[in-house]
Amino acid sequence: MNVDERPRFQDLSRSKAPPGFRGRSGLTVLLWQTVQQTLFAWSPQPAYAWRRWLLRLFGAQVGKGVLVRPTARITYPWKVRLGTHCWIGDNAELYSLGPITVEDNAVVSQRSYLCAATHDYTEVTFPLVAKRITVEREAWIAADCFIAPGVTIGAASIIGARSTVLSSVPPASIYAGSPAEFKRARQPSNDSRNIENEQP
Repeated sequence: MNVDERPRFQDLSRSKAPPGFRGRSGLTVLLWQTVQQTLFAWSPQPAYAWRRWLLRLFGAQVGKGVLVRPTARITYPWKVRLGTHCWIGDNAELYSLGPITVEDNAVVSQRSYLCAATHDYTEVTFPLVAKRITVEREAWIAADCFIAPGVTIGAASIIGARSTVLSSVPPASIYAGSPAEFKRARQPSNDSRNIENEQP
Protein backbone atom coordinates (compact mmCIF):
# COMPACT_ATOMS: atom_id res chain seq x y z
CA MET A 1 0.00 0.00 0.00
CA ASN A 2 1.28 3.45 -0.89
CA VAL A 3 1.51 6.08 1.81
CA ASP A 4 -1.25 8.03 0.05
CA GLU A 5 -3.54 4.98 0.26
CA ARG A 6 -3.38 4.58 4.03
CA PRO A 7 -6.78 5.06 5.72
CA ARG A 8 -7.20 8.63 6.95
CA PHE A 9 -10.68 8.46 8.44
CA GLN A 10 -11.15 4.91 9.71
CA ASP A 11 -8.66 2.07 9.70
CA LEU A 12 -10.67 -1.03 10.58
CA SER A 13 -7.52 -3.17 10.73
CA ARG A 14 -6.71 -1.29 13.95
CA SER A 15 -10.21 -1.39 15.42
CA LYS A 16 -10.67 -3.57 18.51
CA ALA A 17 -13.21 -3.76 21.30
CA PRO A 18 -11.86 -2.18 24.51
CA PRO A 19 -10.71 -4.66 27.17
CA GLY A 20 -13.69 -6.06 29.09
CA PHE A 21 -16.16 -4.38 26.73
CA ARG A 22 -18.31 -7.50 26.31
CA GLY A 23 -18.61 -8.00 30.07
CA ARG A 24 -18.09 -11.77 29.79
CA SER A 25 -15.55 -14.10 28.24
CA GLY A 26 -15.57 -14.91 24.55
CA LEU A 27 -16.62 -18.46 25.45
CA THR A 28 -19.67 -17.19 27.36
CA VAL A 29 -20.62 -14.95 24.43
CA LEU A 30 -20.36 -17.92 22.05
CA LEU A 31 -22.39 -20.13 24.40
CA TRP A 32 -25.15 -17.52 24.64
CA GLN A 33 -25.23 -17.10 20.86
CA THR A 34 -25.66 -20.85 20.50
CA VAL A 35 -28.39 -21.02 23.14
CA GLN A 36 -30.21 -18.03 21.65
CA GLN A 37 -30.25 -19.58 18.17
CA THR A 38 -31.47 -22.96 19.44
CA LEU A 39 -33.06 -23.43 22.87
CA PHE A 40 -34.37 -19.85 22.97
CA ALA A 41 -35.44 -19.37 19.34
CA TRP A 42 -36.91 -22.85 18.93
CA SER A 43 -39.07 -22.63 22.05
CA PRO A 44 -42.86 -22.47 21.58
CA GLN A 45 -44.39 -19.02 21.78
CA PRO A 46 -46.16 -19.67 25.14
CA ALA A 47 -42.87 -20.78 26.79
CA TYR A 48 -42.25 -17.35 28.32
CA ALA A 49 -41.11 -18.80 31.66
CA TRP A 50 -38.49 -20.91 29.85
CA ARG A 51 -37.08 -17.89 28.03
CA ARG A 52 -37.08 -15.83 31.25
CA TRP A 53 -35.10 -18.63 32.86
CA LEU A 54 -32.56 -18.71 30.04
CA LEU A 55 -32.08 -14.94 30.17
CA ARG A 56 -31.58 -15.03 33.95
CA LEU A 57 -29.16 -17.94 33.55
CA PHE A 58 -26.99 -15.65 31.41
CA GLY A 59 -27.14 -12.73 33.81
CA ALA A 60 -30.16 -10.68 32.69
CA GLN A 61 -32.30 -9.06 35.37
CA VAL A 62 -35.83 -10.17 34.50
CA GLY A 63 -38.90 -9.20 36.48
CA LYS A 64 -42.17 -11.01 37.08
CA GLY A 65 -44.48 -11.59 34.13
CA VAL A 66 -42.03 -10.50 31.42
CA LEU A 67 -43.03 -11.66 27.92
CA VAL A 68 -40.17 -12.08 25.44
CA ARG A 69 -41.02 -13.61 22.06
CA PRO A 70 -38.80 -16.45 20.78
CA THR A 71 -37.70 -14.45 17.71
CA ALA A 72 -36.46 -11.50 19.80
CA ARG A 73 -32.68 -11.14 19.89
CA ILE A 74 -30.58 -9.90 22.80
CA THR A 75 -26.86 -9.46 22.17
CA TYR A 76 -25.54 -9.60 25.76
CA PRO A 77 -28.25 -10.53 28.30
CA TRP A 78 -25.98 -9.68 31.23
CA LYS A 79 -26.29 -6.01 30.19
CA VAL A 80 -30.10 -6.06 30.09
CA ARG A 81 -32.70 -5.33 32.78
CA LEU A 82 -36.36 -6.08 32.08
CA GLY A 83 -38.90 -4.77 34.59
CA THR A 84 -42.10 -6.51 35.65
CA HIS A 85 -44.75 -7.22 33.00
CA CYS A 86 -42.81 -5.65 30.13
CA TRP A 87 -43.08 -7.06 26.59
CA ILE A 88 -40.40 -7.64 23.93
CA GLY A 89 -42.01 -8.38 20.56
CA ASP A 90 -41.25 -10.60 17.60
CA ASN A 91 -37.92 -9.89 15.87
CA ALA A 92 -37.18 -7.01 18.24
CA GLU A 93 -33.44 -6.48 18.65
CA LEU A 94 -31.82 -5.37 21.90
CA TYR A 95 -28.30 -4.61 20.69
CA SER A 96 -26.99 -4.52 24.23
CA LEU A 97 -23.32 -3.76 23.73
CA GLY A 98 -24.19 -1.07 26.27
CA PRO A 99 -26.77 -1.38 29.07
CA ILE A 100 -30.45 -1.55 28.09
CA THR A 101 -33.26 -1.17 30.62
CA VAL A 102 -36.93 -1.73 29.81
CA GLU A 103 -38.93 -0.78 32.88
CA ASP A 104 -42.23 -2.07 34.29
CA ASN A 105 -45.20 -2.34 31.89
CA ALA A 106 -43.18 -0.99 28.94
CA VAL A 107 -43.46 -2.44 25.42
CA VAL A 108 -40.85 -2.87 22.68
CA SER A 109 -42.89 -3.95 19.67
CA GLN A 110 -41.98 -6.20 16.78
CA ARG A 111 -38.94 -5.44 14.63
CA SER A 112 -37.86 -2.48 16.74
CA TYR A 113 -34.11 -2.03 17.17
CA LEU A 114 -32.54 -0.63 20.35
CA CYS A 115 -28.90 0.20 19.53
CA ALA A 116 -26.87 0.75 22.71
CA ALA A 117 -23.48 1.30 21.07
CA THR A 118 -21.81 3.34 18.37
CA HIS A 119 -18.32 4.12 17.09
CA ASP A 120 -16.17 7.16 17.72
CA TYR A 121 -15.70 8.32 14.14
CA THR A 122 -13.26 11.06 15.21
CA GLU A 123 -10.66 8.36 15.97
CA VAL A 124 -9.01 6.59 13.05
CA THR A 125 -9.19 3.31 15.04
CA PHE A 126 -13.02 3.60 15.01
CA PRO A 127 -13.43 2.40 18.63
CA LEU A 128 -16.71 1.08 20.03
CA VAL A 129 -18.54 3.33 22.48
CA ALA A 130 -21.33 1.96 24.70
CA LYS A 131 -24.28 4.25 25.48
CA ARG A 132 -27.15 3.28 27.77
CA ILE A 133 -30.74 3.06 26.51
CA THR A 134 -33.63 3.29 28.96
CA VAL A 135 -37.28 2.68 28.18
CA GLU A 136 -39.09 3.98 31.22
CA ARG A 137 -42.20 2.49 32.79
CA GLU A 138 -45.42 2.31 30.74
CA ALA A 139 -43.72 3.53 27.55
CA TRP A 140 -44.57 1.95 24.21
CA ILE A 141 -42.17 1.67 21.29
CA ALA A 142 -44.39 0.67 18.37
CA ALA A 143 -43.37 -1.56 15.46
CA ASP A 144 -40.18 -1.17 13.45
CA CYS A 145 -38.63 1.76 15.35
CA PHE A 146 -34.94 2.61 15.70
CA ILE A 147 -33.78 3.88 19.09
CA ALA A 148 -30.33 5.47 18.95
CA PRO A 149 -27.51 5.03 21.48
CA GLY A 150 -27.88 7.03 24.69
CA VAL A 151 -31.63 7.65 24.32
CA THR A 152 -34.14 7.57 27.16
CA ILE A 153 -37.81 7.09 26.31
CA GLY A 154 -39.69 8.88 29.08
CA ALA A 155 -42.28 7.19 31.24
CA ALA A 156 -45.64 6.56 29.51
CA SER A 157 -44.44 7.97 26.17
CA ILE A 158 -45.34 6.44 22.81
CA ILE A 159 -43.06 6.16 19.79
CA GLY A 160 -45.10 5.78 16.60
CA ALA A 161 -44.45 2.90 14.22
CA ARG A 162 -41.36 3.13 11.98
CA SER A 163 -39.98 6.14 13.83
CA THR A 164 -36.30 6.99 14.29
CA VAL A 165 -35.48 8.37 17.73
CA LEU A 166 -32.13 10.16 17.88
CA SER A 167 -32.55 12.03 21.19
CA SER A 168 -34.34 11.45 24.47
CA VAL A 169 -38.10 11.78 24.70
CA PRO A 170 -39.83 13.40 27.72
CA PRO A 171 -42.47 11.55 29.75
CA ALA A 172 -46.11 11.17 28.66
CA SER A 173 -45.44 12.35 25.10
CA ILE A 174 -46.29 10.93 21.68
CA TYR A 175 -43.48 11.15 19.12
CA ALA A 176 -43.44 9.89 15.54
CA GLY A 177 -41.50 10.30 12.31
CA SER A 178 -37.95 10.06 11.07
CA PRO A 179 -36.47 11.77 12.94
CA ALA A 180 -39.22 11.52 15.55
CA GLU A 181 -41.00 14.75 16.45
CA PHE A 182 -43.45 15.67 19.20
CA LYS A 183 -47.08 15.13 18.20
CA ARG A 184 -49.07 15.57 21.38
CA ALA A 185 -49.19 14.71 25.08
CA ARG A 186 -50.42 11.29 26.17
CA GLN A 187 -53.33 11.28 28.58
CA PRO A 188 -54.02 8.56 31.17
CA SER A 189 -56.74 6.08 30.25
CA ASN A 190 -60.25 6.62 31.59
CA ASP A 191 -59.92 3.40 33.55
CA SER A 192 -56.83 4.64 35.40
CA ARG A 193 -58.51 7.97 36.21
CA ASN A 194 -61.49 6.12 37.63
CA ILE A 195 -59.20 4.04 39.83
CA GLU A 196 -57.43 7.16 41.08
CA ASN A 197 -60.77 8.80 41.92
CA GLU A 198 -62.07 5.87 43.94
CA GLN A 199 -62.52 6.58 47.61
CA PRO A 200 -60.96 4.19 50.14
